[in-house]
Amino acid sequence: MRKAPFRVKPYSHPSLKFVVRSTLTGRTERKFFRTRAEAETYARLRTTELLNQGREGVAFPTWLRVMAEREHQRLVPFDKTISDAVTFFLAHLESVARSVPLARAVEELIENRKATGASRRYCNDLRLRLGRFVNDHSSQVVAEITTKAVDEWLTGLSLAPVTRNTFRRDLRTLFSFCVTRRYASDNPVKDSRRAKEIDKPVGILTPADLRRLLAVAGEESIAYWTIGAFAGLRRAEIERLDWSYIDFDARVIEIKARNSKTATRRLVTVLPNLHAWLLQCRKLRGPVCPDVLRPRLDADRKAAGLLDEWPQNGLRHSYGSYHLAHFKDAAALALQMGNSPEIVFRHYRQLVKPAAAEAYWDIRPSLRRDNIAAFKSRADDPSEAANTGMLLGA
Repeated sequence: MRKAPFRVKPYSHPSLKFVVRSTLTGRTERKFFRTRAEAETYARLRTTELLNQGREGVAFPTWLRVMAEREHQRLVPFDKTISDAVTFFLAHLESVARSVPLARAVEELIENRKATGASRRYCNDLRLRLGRFVNDHSSQVVAEITTKAVDEWLTGLSLAPVTRNTFRRDLRTLFSFCVTRRYASDNPVKDSRRAKEIDKPVGILTPADLRRLLAVAGEESIAYWTIGAFAGLRRAEIERLDWSYIDFDARVIEIKARNSKTATRRLVTVLPNLHAWLLQCRKLRGPVCPDVLRPRLDADRKAAGLLDEWPQNGLRHSYGSYHLAHFKDAAALALQMGNSPEIVFRHYRQLVKPAAAEAYWDIRPSLRRDNIAAFKSRADDPSEAANTGMLLGA
């Protein structure tokens, strides 16, 4: 005859006189009671439960069953199960376990970008901006950073919307990189709030400003100013430019992919007035800009009275604005600048009047008669000589 699953036995104890024994889980379990009636009631209820739920249901601890029911109810509004919750949390725990400190992740990102051809300036900027985030979260690993933490940190910077979004962009780059290396299971920055940017008119130079600047510019900086103003190259692109990249015959400047912000090669037309300026300082090869450029540029701006009134990206924005007003071809301008037509229209449309644009593109060097011989000696072909004659009448 099979033994009862829950057996009531006397127990020797000052107050607990009966015990209910069970071996349903594979080991002996005991429950103590003061009276036989309490013990028998408990045994009867458990036997009924066994009949209704089977051995596995009865062996499931009451505290665990209660907790499972409670947590299940908390998940119902989200249409999720306990299994979903456990899977999610385990993924988080595994991510934290294999994650790395933020400082290490930043260094790995920068080394990765260097290996894939990113410029030194880009890597330095990346290190500076991400370094501020690392300093404020130095005790955390990558996987512990949340969207809330990112939002609160960006808000705490108290920066202009454009600058804040630049920090956000670099953080997103960092965490996307970390996801690929499995240092985090998700990118917390992608759901962070982007600051609303209000487009402001770009700042440009007047033709009078530019004439005054070029009149006082030093010999080593004149190429920088004129290429920026009349070809619209970015500052970094001019600084990386070699004279051998300027084809005076074809009248184009080659921006090599490795020197371009967009990592794509493009050709920029050398317009007649720029051609005239560059002929004055032309070299066969070598850097267009001197090693120490910034002090020279500041000295030129100071001499022209423009040191404190210089618009941000003034040369490039001036080129875009006056080019669109004069030549009226947004698609061609976009190719020249390495931008999209949408950016060209948004920033440069209707900023200047046609008369000002005509004056801008008529800014040319005035050549002294005693420079004619030097100019002719530079001419490599008849077209160069013709250009020299044209410039004398400019």
